Amino acid sequence: MTLVQRPCCAPAAAPVSLSLAPTVPGPAAGRRSLRGQVRLPGGEFAMGDAFGEGYAADGETPVHPVRLEPFHIDETAVTNAQFATFVKDTGHITDAERYGSSAVFHLVVAAANADILGNAAGAPWWINVRGAHWRRPEGARSDITDRQNHPVVHVSWNDAAAYARWAGKRLPTEAEWEYAARGGLAGRRYAWGDELTPDGRWRCNIWQGRFPHTNTAEDGHLTTAPVKAYRPNGFGLWNTAGNVWEWCTDWFSPTYYAEAPPDDPCGPQTGTARVMRGGSYLCHDSYCNRYRVAARSSNTPESSSGNLGFRCANDASAVC
Repeated sequence: MTLVQRPCCAPAAAPVSLSLAPTVPGPAAGRRSLRGQVRLPGGEFAMGDAFGEGYAADGETPVHPVRLEPFHIDETAVTNAQFATFVKDTGHITDAERYGSSAVFHLVVAAANADILGNAAGAPWWINVRGAHWRRPEGARSDITDRQNHPVVHVSWNDAAAYARWAGKRLPTEAEWEYAARGGLAGRRYAWGDELTPDGRWRCNIWQGRFPHTNTAEDGHLTTAPVKAYRPNGFGLWNTAGNVWEWCTDWFSPTYYAEAPPDDPCGPQTGTARVMRGGSYLCHDSYCNRYRVAARSSNTPESSSGNLGFRCANDASAVC
């Protein structure tokens, strides 16, 4: 099995590959709570890139009308504390733990030399680190003691789906994610408008400086920020741009927008990779400006890395 690592900072045409073991589905239970979620009214919006700024391989066009039923979605990405409760309750072992390694950005590796298993092909800033997983995000010499309110990372789509089932929720569809991320602003570049830094202030956690070697951290963070950093969007959602990529339930296809149904689209019926949205702390306009609200990317369901997390949705209209 090949783990395709293509977070925001790997070339769209050259997926990053690390050879790992096969995956095993996680446990599932059921309980439901709307705590920490917002209810969105649904309705129609224009989905896709209206500025022509996306990567052709990502399939952000054509812009097309989408109608959604009302739904609930988490205010924030799932935190380390929340994921720890899930693991304690279920005994879930993440794919990264099962495989024994995961992808860590080269500037923050905290591991012995013996645990450095190599660079990722096509993106040498990603290091395959033995012992890196959600509890030890930079390797065996790191922990999350002071990051309980940060988004959990090194979670695969399989892990995210298992958590959602346990919580009585589900992963959002890609259409729901973009509608929610826009915060009620129609046709804008970002979740807060068209300007990246209005009044000279950073509104999201992305890369500043020269990628991939110098991050000036002008936004206050080298890696993840707390899930309620910056300001929420117009719907009350936090960090829908940057910080961590977020899994959606949909299979990915670069041609899907041209054939998607207008009502509650669920993505293609089959595929090899799942949709990721939102960009991460590694995104930079010189290389990967996928922190735009229309931007999309994908990864295989067993993939994990130090900039990949998720949030959940739920309601009666879940049909995917």
